[in-house]
Amino acid sequence: MSDKKLMVGGQAVIEGVMMRGPKLTATAVRDPQGCIQVETKPVNSISDRFPILKKPFLRGTVSLIESLVIGMKSLSYSAKMAGEEDEQLSDKEMAGTIVFALVLASILFIAIPTGAAKLIHGATEDPVVLNLLEGVLRLVIFLIYIWGISRLKDIRRVFQYHGAEHKTIFCYEAGLPLTVENVQKFPRLHPRCGTNFLLIVMLVSIFVFAFLGWPSLWERILSRILLLPVVAGISYEIIRLAGRSKNSFIQTAIRPGLWLQYLTTRPPEDDMVEVAIESLKAVLPEEEILEGTPDYIHKESSEAVVEESVPTAAAVTE
Repeated sequence: MSDKKLMVGGQAVIEGVMMRGPKLTATAVRDPQGCIQVETKPVNSISDRFPILKKPFLRGTVSLIESLVIGMKSLSYSAKMAGEEDEQLSDKEMAGTIVFALVLASILFIAIPTGAAKLIHGATEDPVVLNLLEGVLRLVIFLIYIWGISRLKDIRRVFQYHGAEHKTIFCYEAGLPLTVENVQKFPRLHPRCGTNFLLIVMLVSIFVFAFLGWPSLWERILSRILLLPVVAGISYEIIRLAGRSKNSFIQTAIRPGLWLQYLTTRPPEDDMVEVAIESLKAVLPEEEILEGTPDYIHKESSEAVVEESVPTAAAVTE
């Protein structure tokens, strides 16, 4: 990736794509009438107020928490624009949803693996072996979970938008005009994908937790939760390095994460790519919007929200 290019990340949402740049986030959604609705918001990162949080191994935890909050808000907006909800979630409802998701993840990926590993406690007393087994069980549960949700029809469509997000970012990083034809030429597997990050988290946690001994069940669960920021910080630095480095060893090491993206992404349709393009262009500064891209008036506002409606050819003919 060119050093002049912004570091852009994204997320698939319901009938759309959220893109996040250094200054703006944008969620583009195709509504039931065929128009692309775009909501942009300024990025207000806590690390801008406390620069120490931008340091390596701290920025990963901050990024993970902020990405979770932004992602939930984008999902709520996309559900409303796609006609699946009448209203967006309030801040209180959003906080409750996030807490519920974290509790569910803790049960699924922490409590169940460490509890199951205890079942063979009689076979070995070696705490390192037990912790390693717990890590393997956690990884297996994660892979089964990904495989299971990838079989759901509605999720498969979201995964198509995930593929559109990756292809669009690849096209931007290559310096080509953001057109559907150009975007579709690129692969849908991206080294900075959240799927890669989650897999790296699973693998890093195996090594971090391996030497914690084997105390009581509740002590094990608590220690895993408390050390999650450490695991996230290490994993974030690995994924950043993987996204920038062409080193053959690093590229080989992240290959399993790329393979896993065959489950979490699907080849997108052209109209999905159109949505991803509009989302990306909404977070780019004017000079970054290259000639040859579809017409789009990008507005960067000091207000909290800016909304645009971009009609498509399909919408015009209806």
